[in-house]
Amino acid sequence: MDSEIIIQFLLAALWGGIVGLEREYRSKSAGFRTMIMISTGACFFTIMSKAIGSPGNADRIASNIVTGIGFLGAGVIFRGGENRVSGITTAATIWAVAAIGMGIGAGYYFAAASASILIIFVLAILPYAENKIDKISQTKTYILQRSFTDDAAQLYEIIMQQHKLIFKRTTLVKQRDIITITWDVRGGSKNHEEFCRVISKDEMVQRFEY
Repeated sequence: MDSEIIIQFLLAALWGGIVGLEREYRSKSAGFRTMIMISTGACFFTIMSKAIGSPGNADRIASNIVTGIGFLGAGVIFRGGENRVSGITTAATIWAVAAIGMGIGAGYYFAAASASILIIFVLAILPYAENKIDKISQTKTYILQRSFTDDAAQLYEIIMQQHKLIFKRTTLVKQRDIITITWDVRGGSKNHEEFCRVISKDEMVQRFEY
């Protein structure tokens, strides 16, 4: 029995560490040591839940791991500029690694190993597919400020159409003789780059953010 517990802890540390290495390599907030601690902790809680709980209530501690790990995952999610939210993938990884630890603690070694391999595949391989998708279609928020004219917004929207960009005007604010326009724009990376290159040469533009 004691030897099995040691094996469970070692397996939890192994699989959690492998996932953590990938997060550490990408300089994420929850890296190598954190993932080991999460996996090992979830494993230990599951073992203790089986040991302390009655035969009909063996999951009384383990069932709260899912809820408790959510608070830890929330700590790595933050909101950055341009209304972008970062850290969701790391938070989901924390949640998944806790599940791996629970699986090992419950004795489901094959399931935990399979889940670990799948998680590593998703984290290490799929970003390349995401990058290719981003080259085909990505959404950016453009904020442009210039001297006011009646056709200012339409002028730049025509340029967007010429560069095969799909846009949605979200705000248009006029202050004295200055107009500030915001768009959500979707299109290929090259189309965005060409559009930005055109705007950077426009002498009427006073401020351009994206």
